Amino acid sequence: LLATEQTVFLNVVNAYVTVITDQHLVALDQSDVDVLTQQLRATNDQFHVGEITFTSVAQAQASLAQAKEQVEVAQGNLQTARENFRQLVGAYPSDHLIPPQPLDLPVASKQQAGAAAIGNNPNVISAEFTDAASKDAVDVAFSALLPQLSVQASAFSESNPSGPNTRSNGSQVLGELTVPLYQGGAEYSAIRQARAKAQQSFASILDAQRTAYSQATQAWEGLIAARAAIVSTNAEIKSNAIALDGTEREELVGTRTTLDVLNAQQALLNSQVQQVQNIATLVNNSYTVASAIGRLTATDLGLPVNQYDDLKYYKSVEYAGFGTGESADRAAGVSPNGTLLDARAEQPAAVSH
Repeated sequence: LLATEQTVFLNVVNAYVTVITDQHLVALDQSDVDVLTQQLRATNDQFHVGEITFTSVAQAQASLAQAKEQVEVAQGNLQTARENFRQLVGAYPSDHLIPPQPLDLPVASKQQAGAAAIGNNPNVISAEFTDAASKDAVDVAFSALLPQLSVQASAFSESNPSGPNTRSNGSQVLGELTVPLYQGGAEYSAIRQARAKAQQSFASILDAQRTAYSQATQAWEGLIAARAAIVSTNAEIKSNAIALDGTEREELVGTRTTLDVLNAQQALLNSQVQQVQNIATLVNNSYTVASAIGRLTATDLGLPVNQYDDLKYYKSVEYAGFGTGESADRAAGVSPNGTLLDARAEQPAAVSH
């Protein structure tokens, strides 16, 4: 259940980040179109007065056409991201989303992240419980080889069994001991099968631990790399902005060409796009680390939502000899239609997953 909850949260976070990233990319590409439109207008004016050749005009036209095409691509990506968000959440995202921030993680190094993943990842915990159940199944299979003792006790009281004013009382205890000798080998086959499953379940623990460790450490490395990339790309943006301004000034005095200006403008746009993607990578990796170490639940995130209490459900049905589960569902906070109940008003509320 925790693994499902974390998977849902991580998918929604990734969808949210993708939407807001694509929104920023559309805005950047549209801004580039606006700038290149002005650049083409200025280039045409220069051409008409004989300051430049038509080659410069053609270069400006080509850059503008390419920028418009990129806007169409970015808008298509945004629509795809919005549909994916709707599929996960059930509603389209707002056009004015709050920029996401990376999580404050409870680990401070790759080693800590890996150790936490091995100890707390829901898939690892699930594999450990499965392994324990498999070992119990071996004991159950062995029990078929053990002697079985059954005891029956009875008591009776009878009035007037042999005449008036007579009573007969009695009791008896019957014991039966069954010792298996040979039953066709089915029990031994069941033991071998149970042992094989136990060995397989133990291997599943190791596989789950390796997978969780890999997810946590790779996401941590991506997190660190994204932080460094944000710093370097920020410096690159500043340098490209200065270079563009200088190139435009030099173009006015004839020491630079229109192509030089267009290249400088493209370099600035590329660095701005890269920065948006760096931030998205940083946020996504922080949530991926949290998921790998088992800390991406509604409780861990401090979300003000109603939550399903699986422990209460378990305690309600642990020794239940009858009942269809309605009371257990209510104890766990679930309404008859499957939605979560408001803990205060006991009315159906939105599901936290």
